[in-house]
Amino acid sequence: MKLWQPTAFALASAVSMHSLAAEFSFDRLGTGFGTGITPVGQLAWEQSLPSVSYSKQGTDEGYEKTTTVQTDMLFRTGLTDSMELQLGWDGPAWTQIRHAGQKVNDHGLGDVSVGVKKAIDLQDDKMTMAVLGQVSFATGNQGFSEDHDRYTIGSTVAYQQNELLNTSMTMFYELEDGHWSWTAVPTLSYQIVGKWSGFSEFVYRKQEGQADQTSLATGLVYSLNNRTQFDASIGVGLSGDVPDYTGGFGVSYLF
Repeated sequence: MKLWQPTAFALASAVSMHSLAAEFSFDRLGTGFGTGITPVGQLAWEQSLPSVSYSKQGTDEGYEKTTTVQTDMLFRTGLTDSMELQLGWDGPAWTQIRHAGQKVNDHGLGDVSVGVKKAIDLQDDKMTMAVLGQVSFATGNQGFSEDHDRYTIGSTVAYQQNELLNTSMTMFYELEDGHWSWTAVPTLSYQIVGKWSGFSEFVYRKQEGQADQTSLATGLVYSLNNRTQFDASIGVGLSGDVPDYTGGFGVSYLF
């Protein structure tokens, strides 16, 4: 299985709706993205440490087991009070395929992406919204890159239910080599205790001409201070009849 995420997974990839400042929140972790904008003159660095995926698929000669380790990263900087520039890189990656008693290892570099996120003022104290336009360039090594450039438009609407619970819905529409796909990501973000918080999400993805893809993920976030957070997450694919797992760790820092 190949890690995918509209920004760069799944792992991830990444949603965190826990504000570290009044107008800012990290986009790690999760598949979607938050509605916060990086302040002008500051840089947010969001790094996986790393993310891991595992899948097991049946073949005529037995099971094929694939393990992928990837260290994707995302840089965000404010252009205006309501707009930011995003630079992403799927980073270095390593895979191992075990099949018929043999192991095949490979490594390489992933794709890069450029995006712009814009906050939409809904004039509401509890509801926020942001839209994202992104291009992912197929610049990575073979086996670690998409075959073609991918164009993505995304939107997130979040609603602060109370001090402990935030709900959001992220939608992605993607175009790659003439084929469309769309992804829906409902997410719950919740305060646990002190500096600990968490999230849970459901991901539904439909690509033209292919079967539906669904998954569940959950994770923990530890906010060390108002500039630094650590995260850990696990996920499981719900599509098909073979095991499909993801997980990983990450760190985010606001310069």
